[in-house]
Amino acid sequence: MQLQKDKYDIVVVGTGAAGLAAAVEAAQNQASVLLIEKGRHTGGSSNYTEGLFAVDSYLQKAAGIKVSGTAVLKEEVSYSKYRADSRIWRQYIDASADTVAWLHDLGVEYEGVQAMGAGEATWHIYKGMGQQVINQVMLPKAQALGVEVLTSTAAVGLKTDSTGAISGIQLRDEATQATQTVATKAVVLGTGGYLNNPQMMAELTHYDTKRLIPVSSGKGTGDGLQMAWQIGAQQYGTGMAMLFGGYLRDPSQPPFAYMASQMNAAATCQPLLWVNEAGQRFVDESVVYNFSYAGNALYTQSKVFSVLDQGVIDRMATQGNFMGLGVYVKRGQVMDKLQDELDQAVQEQKPFIFKADSIAQLAEKMGVPAEQLTTTVTTYNQAAATGTDQLFGKPSKYMVPLQKGPYYGFALANGAFCTMGGLKVTPNNEVLDKNEQPIAGLYAAGNDASGLAGDTYGPNMPGTCVGYAFYSGRNSGQHAVAYIK
Repeated sequence: MQLQKDKYDIVVVGTGAAGLAAAVEAAQNQASVLLIEKGRHTGGSSNYTEGLFAVDSYLQKAAGIKVSGTAVLKEEVSYSKYRADSRIWRQYIDASADTVAWLHDLGVEYEGVQAMGAGEATWHIYKGMGQQVINQVMLPKAQALGVEVLTSTAAVGLKTDSTGAISGIQLRDEATQATQTVATKAVVLGTGGYLNNPQMMAELTHYDTKRLIPVSSGKGTGDGLQMAWQIGAQQYGTGMAMLFGGYLRDPSQPPFAYMASQMNAAATCQPLLWVNEAGQRFVDESVVYNFSYAGNALYTQSKVFSVLDQGVIDRMATQGNFMGLGVYVKRGQVMDKLQDELDQAVQEQKPFIFKADSIAQLAEKMGVPAEQLTTTVTTYNQAAATGTDQLFGKPSKYMVPLQKGPYYGFALANGAFCTMGGLKVTPNNEVLDKNEQPIAGLYAAGNDASGLAGDTYGPNMPGTCVGYAFYSGRNSGQHAVAYIK
């Protein structure tokens, strides 16, 4: 750890969307900034993002897309059961078009604007995904502005003066374990939440972590939250992970390996047939069009399997799928690699896939009661023939019968991208203490900050998580500069 100075105006912790936005914004306002990253590589989970939320952007205007910001606010706050902060949402929405333009001015290029599932067209897809935005655009811009960037450097403690204001931060060199305290008047925390901290997940959420697959950078271990809590910050808004429905668990592969897999999309994202450990249906499977709701639905059962027949596999291979997975596998995409991926997974005896010539044989392989699964499929096929799902009311266009063998079953785990919340913040992203007072000089952005969601992420306005990271990072940087001046 070789620092150019022993004192900085602002220290930013984390090099994801929130941290880099804070660093660039502060440097644009002539602050001296130290940006630290505990990993060897910059970007964190922001590298895997596809695009950000905005309303009234120049791209939407050019495409004739009109979305009401007030309608978005009302829907999101209602969706959160009013656990979200309407003031934070108002400011975020009102600044969202400028955030898109600010990124473009830095050098970010966009592919266009689109919706996800049944949601609004608020998702501004950037070229090269977050990997390019963070590492090829924002990081070089930060360094050109004079931001000092240190990797393999962890923040391990916040220092305060006699008034309780931030006075410094303790850093640790991850290679040598040597520590050093750096003087600063302001710290911005953008450490990405705590999805990758099993103990915090077990203590702060209700999820069965044995069934959860974190698809992230692996660095979201709650560092920023714990440092802030240690100096008296209020613990607030924990308990929610951004679930994205079913996902295939393969111990031989890293979690992100199946994001672009057509087999994974076919097995986990289609509004077809799901059964539980008893071989029974338990939900209207078109819940997949809201991936967060789908994740919640999966958790209502001890085990969940999706069941496909060769007929629907052939249909998706020639006519396209019903539902995709973000920009990795697009909605309506022809699944031209699906059969090969299925055959390879069966040949390699992957633990998530089961194949049989009959439903009874499939049930035996999946470990569910054969008689019940046979009854479930028979009843489902009869409902498909009539076009009426009397059990759960699934739309008739998704009631596709299972009639052609071989049959495939898939064990579904629960995928998750991140947690959100942990620190209560003002609309200026100032961190509040247990007496609802700002801790002078301390700011939280992105997934470390509460106020955007309740117990379930709202994907009907896609891009709101990373969009808020960019916005709240800028917001933190702006107010940190105003504070130190």
